[in-house]
Amino acid sequence: MRNFRVLAIVMVIFLLLSVMSYAGESELKITEKVRIALIIPSTIDDLAWSQIMYEGIKTVQKKYGEDKIEIEVSERLWNAVDAGSAIRQYASQGFDIVIAHGAQYQSVLDEVAPDFPKTSFAYGTGFATNHPNIFAYDPQAQQGAYLLGMMAGLKTKSNIVGIVGPVKSGDAIKYNIGFEKGVKSVNPEAAVRIAYTGSFGDLVAAGEIARTHIKAGADVLSGTAQQCVGAIRVASEFENVLWLSSDMDQSSIGPKTVLVSQSYRFDEVIESIIRFRTEGTLGGKHLELTLENGYLELIYNPALKSELTPEMGKTINEAKAKIISGEIKIELK
Repeated sequence: MRNFRVLAIVMVIFLLLSVMSYAGESELKITEKVRIALIIPSTIDDLAWSQIMYEGIKTVQKKYGEDKIEIEVSERLWNAVDAGSAIRQYASQGFDIVIAHGAQYQSVLDEVAPDFPKTSFAYGTGFATNHPNIFAYDPQAQQGAYLLGMMAGLKTKSNIVGIVGPVKSGDAIKYNIGFEKGVKSVNPEAAVRIAYTGSFGDLVAAGEIARTHIKAGADVLSGTAQQCVGAIRVASEFENVLWLSSDMDQSSIGPKTVLVSQSYRFDEVIESIIRFRTEGTLGGKHLELTLENGYLELIYNPALKSELTPEMGKTINEAKAKIISGEIKIELK
């Protein structure tokens, strides 16, 4: 018995030391200031794609301190040519990491990156890393979208669900495919209607599409990109219409309308890039945001918690577990 107790104590100590060792290895050590430049297509307060990246970088800065993380931001650079000038200027000024937050900037980075081999560049949504100093971050938007689509399929009473899309590319397509498949998985009879504005930032057009969907009978809506701020505001004008968000928690726009939001943990992406740099890897990595690694998360609006019954919650959680395990595979076609 005594030997057994001694063995048990030794095992506990071993496990504690293992956990402490792992925690020490996982903790990011920043010995020199990391200078990060961010180029965004809209603004740091757009309540969508640009803001969630800005907040992610600010979270990292708050965690490690302003003496370790320096941030500069250039806003409203929708045009890739204008963005290219800013990207080159930041690299010339010696910034360690230059983030061009949009798939439209990929070709610009491919031109600039070879001229600054010691600078790490990053863009998303993307997967191609054509140079050893470019990171591509890639939200698997279809995963959270599938769960949101399930909620839409379970909540709709009219059996009409509307999607307000920006352009037919990038994570917008992944989101729309995942969302529609989620709807159909629980409600095969529901109609999912998709319309595109042709832009990421046209709030007025997005609002008009939302209004058209609602007038055609849709009682649950969703969509992606900065433009959806306009669509949510329109949806909030109608009673018994719900919105399911992506990019970040958008419940502040429609407290009585936004049921759940898929949000991106870009702070984790930024920490990963910094960690790679400290290890001597300046790029060449495809960084995915998934439910499995926790870089995708669902944020529920507490004001509307009664909208989801325990049975619905169980169904959603079971599907989430199956996506993480690989039992549910969301094919992008």
